[in-house]
Amino acid sequence: MITRVIVLVIDGFGVGAMPDAAEYGDAGSHTLSHLADAVGGLNLPTLEALGLGHIAEIKGVRVMGQPEGCFGRLGFLSKGVDSIVGYWEMAGYLTDVAGPLYPNGFPPDMVAVLEQAFGRKIIGNCCASGTAMLRECEAGHLSSGALIVWTDGRRTCHVAAHESAMRPDEFFQRCRDARKLLKDPWGIWRVSAHPLLGGAGAVQFSQKSREFVLEPPGPTMFDVLNRASQILVGVGKVGDLFSGRGLTRSVPVGHWTALFDEVTGMLKMVPRGLIFAGLNVLASDVAQSATALHDFDRRLPELLEQLRVGDLLILTGDHGRDITKAAQVPTREYVPILVTGPRLAQGVNLSIRASAADLGHTIVEALQGDQLPVGESFLDALRAG
Repeated sequence: MITRVIVLVIDGFGVGAMPDAAEYGDAGSHTLSHLADAVGGLNLPTLEALGLGHIAEIKGVRVMGQPEGCFGRLGFLSKGVDSIVGYWEMAGYLTDVAGPLYPNGFPPDMVAVLEQAFGRKIIGNCCASGTAMLRECEAGHLSSGALIVWTDGRRTCHVAAHESAMRPDEFFQRCRDARKLLKDPWGIWRVSAHPLLGGAGAVQFSQKSREFVLEPPGPTMFDVLNRASQILVGVGKVGDLFSGRGLTRSVPVGHWTALFDEVTGMLKMVPRGLIFAGLNVLASDVAQSATALHDFDRRLPELLEQLRVGDLLILTGDHGRDITKAAQVPTREYVPILVTGPRLAQGVNLSIRASAADLGHTIVEALQGDQLPVGESFLDALRAG
């Protein structure tokens, strides 16, 4: 009997383009494979042992004869590609509207609304990675106080402000207000707030970012499991992406290593229910991404050693983030699913799951909640024969 589920979602952890990737301009994307090729191979013995090599061909990752976990790939039926789409579908809500595209930044009428909401001029306003925007706009921001804005080309509006230009509490409140103003007609579902720290020439992103997101329009696994009186903890951006709905507790965004520590510490304090964590392990820099992924793999045994009978651990992603894409934006890819736990089956190929909602359906069934309207459980495949 499963009494506790731990889910680790690595942001941008893609393992190959989905069949409709070309519709998103993402044909040929493969985050892990291209990352491995760029650094001469990845060394991920823990993920390898769980079955990562069975999911995709990744330089440096072997195919194990007897994997210690169950393995497969999750696809997405929702329209669009970003963390909102990924997390919501994993939790059992499918997004059926792709929304507008902003490949060249936001239109003038939307920029005017942003400038009104923040009481500041806007600079940047293009489709790019946060690292690229900071490099390009740091000097202008520090000299003028104008806020840095960029997009992933889709439903998210990223905003950055140095703490010397706007106090973090005021910055967050204005981002919250902006999100309410931007829903129609521009279709912005998320304003991602990035406080900045450091002096000129050394400005960097704070680890205390916030996401201001619309609530999911329909029920999710958190709603269902809340009604079943389960303990539900969201770690990292999970709480923001679901507006805290259904959660017993939310741990705010921080560096992935600190969040990993939070999760391992919770295994001693949260006896049952769901611990759902979002970890921003991969970076825009190739070498840093590989190093961080290696560090994550080396730390994973700390968590595995604490698992007890009745635990179910799931590792997955929310979308891809292929390094070959110039803007480093989310890519339409499958994500891995690696599952393990004491006395659970090993070496079972879960194959390609048509919808990431299968994950939420499996979690709800494991924790004895009411059935979700979408998804197909793979819990039976995890039970040792």
